[in-house]
Amino acid sequence: MFQDEAGFGRIHKPKYCWCKKDIRPSVPCHHIREYRYVYGAVEPLTGDSFFLIMPYCNTVCMNIFLEALSKQFPDDLILLCCDGAAWHKAGSLHVPENVRLFFIPPYTPEMNPIEQIWKEIRKLGFRNEVFASLDKVVDRLCDTISSLTASTIHSITARSWISSCFN
Repeated sequence: MFQDEAGFGRIHKPKYCWCKKDIRPSVPCHHIREYRYVYGAVEPLTGDSFFLIMPYCNTVCMNIFLEALSKQFPDDLILLCCDGAAWHKAGSLHVPENVRLFFIPPYTPEMNPIEQIWKEIRKLGFRNEVFASLDKVVDRLCDTISSLTASTIHSITARSWISSCFN
């Protein structure tokens, strides 16, 4: 499985949109800096996934995520590819028995296919919209993540170099 975290919040980055010729589109925008973080793990070959929304990116939240991931797949040995963030390597990180961490090289996010899932979530649920509260952001996150099927995740994350490692 490939693992990563992504922040979603109330700060808004306008995206391109279509409009009639000679009309300048008006896109709502605000600068409230409130975030929630989605911890996720995807399995490109099958499209299996696990996501957890957390308040912070730190070792405590990573421990909660790893424990929940372990319980979601109790009969599997999970090889979890991480990007090497500080909380992935902290001394106080508790890695469950059925999880083994390994790391992609530094500064190579393109090697982690879950990065494309974050783009898809932003495209599907966070395009040119202002959220009234952080709870609304979390609600949209839950709805958008729930809409991702295993076949969608497979189609977005499957890479030939990953498949060739297991065939």
